[in-house]
Amino acid sequence: MSREELEADLRAGLWADPPTLPPRWFYDERGSRLFDEITALPEYYPTRAEHEILRRRSTEIVALTDARSLHELGAGTATKTRELLDALTAGGRSTLYAPLDISKEVLLEAADRLRSGYPSLRVEPAVADFHRLPPLSGEPGGRLLAFLGGTIGNFEEEERAVFLRMIHAALDPGDHLLLGADLVKDRERLVAAYDDAAGVTAQFNLNLVDVITGTTPVTGLDRADLVHEATWDEDSSRIEMRLRAVRDVTADFTAIGRTWHLPEGEHLRTEISRKFDLAALGGELAGHGFETAATWTDDAGDFSLTLARVTAG
Repeated sequence: MSREELEADLRAGLWADPPTLPPRWFYDERGSRLFDEITALPEYYPTRAEHEILRRRSTEIVALTDARSLHELGAGTATKTRELLDALTAGGRSTLYAPLDISKEVLLEAADRLRSGYPSLRVEPAVADFHRLPPLSGEPGGRLLAFLGGTIGNFEEEERAVFLRMIHAALDPGDHLLLGADLVKDRERLVAAYDDAAGVTAQFNLNLVDVITGTTPVTGLDRADLVHEATWDEDSSRIEMRLRAVRDVTADFTAIGRTWHLPEGEHLRTEISRKFDLAALGGELAGHGFETAATWTDDAGDFSLTLARVTAG
């Protein structure tokens, strides 16, 4: 993503109440690799839970969808996706895989590995932000679009509605959406998943400061003045990740001609992660033109995968 896009998000977010930035700015090359480390941490259950479901259900997913192409938003290293690719290419079946991610280096590395590991797989990576989908290749009615990892929880309510409308518009009747969503559970487990003992999530959060200072001219913004924190908002059923000021911050953004103040003890919100009730999520999908074909959880009931068919209209 460009400096102009970051500066637009800075203008829109830093002077809001509360100040906030969209989590897409986490994912430069270093941020993407830090997130890959997070997924292996003992506290971070979502990746293991989702992988468990994919191991058990990928063959069923392929049978239910008869998919001939897989499109993945925010694909990253595509580690879990291999379960779906194994099922899609079984018996040497020719399949298109179109991963989309904003981290060019990570995406292209993953694409090269997949080409080597799957001779019958055509890989067409796209470096892009999933908020603005390019036209989807593949045969209409035979496309499976995967949005995994619980990333759907990073949207505010209206943003999520806009996103689902966009997905529906990009697909055709008979295409399918495979949606990963984290479920409501014990508060302590939720907070620990976003504030691990090893401090990897803290480094991931603070890397946002390095992305800003490395992209646009700014003075007075120092990661040493900020600390990571994660809190549970019971009313909104969501985790909030924040950078809290340990001393007064005054940052001069010379390119946009504005000065940002963050008093000691105040915070910049860097991510929300909504946790869902399955019945409510199904109703939300139905309201945007998706008919639930199947829903699965891991054995512990921590995480869900919903397979939804696109209906006409």
